[in-house]
Amino acid sequence: MQNVLIVGAGSGGTIILNLLLNLNFMNVKAIVDKDEQAPGLHFARKMGIKHGSDWKPFLTEDIQIVFDVTGDKSVVKELMESIPAHTLLIPGTVANLLVGLLNENDRFIRRIQTEMDRQRLIFNSIDEGMIGIDRDGIIDFINESACKMLEVSDFNAIGKSIFDIIPESKLVRVLQSGKAEVNDELILPNGLEIISSRYPLISADGDTFGAFAVFKDISEVVKLAEEIIDLKSVKTMLEAIIHSSDDAISVVDENGNGVLVNPAYTRITGLSEDEVIGKPATVDINEGESIHMKVLKTKKPIRGVNMRIGEDNRDVIVNVAPIIVNRQMKGSIGVIHDITEMRSLMRELDLARQTIRKLESTYTFADIHGSSPDIDLAIDQARIAAKSDIPVLLRGEAGSGKELFANAIHSESSRKSYNFIRVNCGAIDPSAMEKELFGESGRYDSNKPIKPGLFEEAVSGSIFLDEVTDLPLTVQVRLLSYLKQRMLQMNTSEPVRIIAATSKNLEKAIHEGTFHTELYYALTRITIQIPPLRTRKSDIPEVVNHLLTKVNQEFGMNVETISDEAMNKLQQYDWPGNVRELENVLSRAMIYIEPASTIIKAEDIKKSLFTNEMKTSEEILPEKSTLASVMDDYERSVLEKALDEHNGNKSLTANRLGISLRSLYYKLEKYKLI
Repeated sequence: MQNVLIVGAGSGGTIILNLLLNLNFMNVKAIVDKDEQAPGLHFARKMGIKHGSDWKPFLTEDIQIVFDVTGDKSVVKELMESIPAHTLLIPGTVANLLVGLLNENDRFIRRIQTEMDRQRLIFNSIDEGMIGIDRDGIIDFINESACKMLEVSDFNAIGKSIFDIIPESKLVRVLQSGKAEVNDELILPNGLEIISSRYPLISADGDTFGAFAVFKDISEVVKLAEEIIDLKSVKTMLEAIIHSSDDAISVVDENGNGVLVNPAYTRITGLSEDEVIGKPATVDINEGESIHMKVLKTKKPIRGVNMRIGEDNRDVIVNVAPIIVNRQMKGSIGVIHDITEMRSLMRELDLARQTIRKLESTYTFADIHGSSPDIDLAIDQARIAAKSDIPVLLRGEAGSGKELFANAIHSESSRKSYNFIRVNCGAIDPSAMEKELFGESGRYDSNKPIKPGLFEEAVSGSIFLDEVTDLPLTVQVRLLSYLKQRMLQMNTSEPVRIIAATSKNLEKAIHEGTFHTELYYALTRITIQIPPLRTRKSDIPEVVNHLLTKVNQEFGMNVETISDEAMNKLQQYDWPGNVRELENVLSRAMIYIEPASTIIKAEDIKKSLFTNEMKTSEEILPEKSTLASVMDDYERSVLEKALDEHNGNKSLTANRLGISLRSLYYKLEKYKLI
């Protein structure tokens, strides 16, 4: 290790300092310069190297080399007079020459390294394995492909005898003979079959100093050759597989004409081979376009296409792939899965689930259908509400699904294993409302025990107060007291979770004095607005598909779908009765469809829409009629039709018209309909 002192910290001194720091045999003891702002001094401070403005204190006996890069002759003279006899003084001219040589050497080494890296990259990128030995048979290079085939790492291979890695190697023989050997088959120790070519490495003066081999895995080639030899038996086996498959298989040529079908295809479509072979690919299609023709055009596989084919209009899923030989389209093959029975079973399963839920009186968020932003927001809010015990208020028009939301909130809450009790506040006699909800107070009597209320029945569970605005004020005060105390007067283990709903304008009811202000604030801590169907018409197709399953079960029918024209008609209607009205329209449409038909058509919907039943041809306004009398006549006709629609059931009629049962009775008495 040579100790070095650098005198002069300008650009030259800085360069020498950088170079010497990269040399293991040089140790820079210090660097000095009269200019305290010299770049070399700044660098020395960062690196923790001693530095100063005078070289004399640093010129000690352990300094072997002094670099003078000041360019000042007087400094050189003074240094020569002061340095010890064993110390070498290198003046600036020599130092600059040394710097140039070192830089040139560094550039040369980097060029060599770059070229070696490039060659190594190429060497490791080829698929063929390459391995080389020196004159002693020791491996001195091996590429990645060879390592993979030999199942060794280059670290474990290089430096080993070739016979340690490949016992049957013939590289040493090539080294000794100096003659190349090409296309020789060999089996590696791991059983891999390769074909190898071996070459001697000969210098310019004719001296053989090593040998290398290039080899390729031919296991797959050998296997393919064996299969080709027995091509006839393979063809027979494939035909047997195709014909024994339960899935229908059809093959067409590059022009789209049938060339092969199996028995399953004939069974599903009802078409014989003679009706398909040589015929266009569209011969079996009842609904949709030919997937074979699309694949032939795009040269890309198409999977999971729903179609109807054959004489029985079977529901199938079709997967079609191109047949490409030597980069040329030769046809396509289609595999057809019959899902008619599967869909029927899925419908039955869905119906069974709905029946179970109906019997349990519980629904989940999975039963709320739609993906529009409005309904998604309402569902997200309801999911959040389900995680707490805070009272929830559901607001929305009649028939929009408030009860469904209430059920879903209960089903996803921690109270789901307890009772969920629905109370139609408008259907209970106001005079008996308080007893119905909170029970009959008083002491036990041997002949007449206290009657428990619905709140006690729902203990630890949830109670759904539908149309909460119909509660009498006295009951509202009692409910407010319960909410404040969070406990019943009866001895209960845990207070009931309250979910309220209304289709009325609560703010207007407060203004009119029919709804308690404090109760309003107690119930509206979590308020969820359920959107009407007319604001989310994009959800109608999804809702219709769900309702079809439900109505099929109720009517014992098998209606599978609704025509596009009929769906358009449903989406054009504004649905004042919301989802409930949509369900009623679909129920009536099933009555109008043709026998054995599985599709609801536009004319069926037209007959079923409630508004169409109401529409008549333009009429002349009767003489001496006032607006009030015309409105009364119209309201009476609506009530009559709604009662008729629900076979006189008052509760269903009230729900259909979006009014309370008490209001319905008032109107029926007004128009003498009871």
